[in-house]
Amino acid sequence: MSTRIVVANQAQADFYDAAGPKAALRLAGRLDNPAGRILDRNLKSDRPGRVFDRAAMTGVRRGATGHHATGGEQSPRRQAVAVFARRVVADLSAARGSGRFDRLVLIAAPAFLGVLRKTLTKSLRAAVAAEIAKDLIGQPKAAVRAHIPRGVFFVLR
Repeated sequence: MSTRIVVANQAQADFYDAAGPKAALRLAGRLDNPAGRILDRNLKSDRPGRVFDRAAMTGVRRGATGHHATGGEQSPRRQAVAVFARRVVADLSAARGSGRFDRLVLIAAPAFLGVLRKTLTKSLRAAVAAEIAKDLIGQPKAAVRAHIPRGVFFVLR
């Protein structure tokens, strides 16, 4: 049985394969999200739109209306992160469909792990053997291996 280990944050995802508890981690792929590194103010071009209220407020001269900015709850960076999470899940679904792994271990920065959880398909959710909320991008394979519980490789689903 093969295990796919995903080490990710909002800007990068590394995919490793491991055949067992003592087998070396083998890099199976990498996805980059340059937009995950950019600040919100650099992703959008201008200020939010303006909206004018329809009726004049009481006690205010006729013709004067209130106006305010329309902000969205979805910032450009959050949107870019959600798109990246869908790319990661699509890559995992394709690999699972072609039989490249049986179990899945998710190691991701806490905020990105939450986005990944929401994006996972039913079949991938069933394959998840462990989730670790830690940002290990850029760490050597030995450090990644040290964070994976040994029991993950022996769990039968």
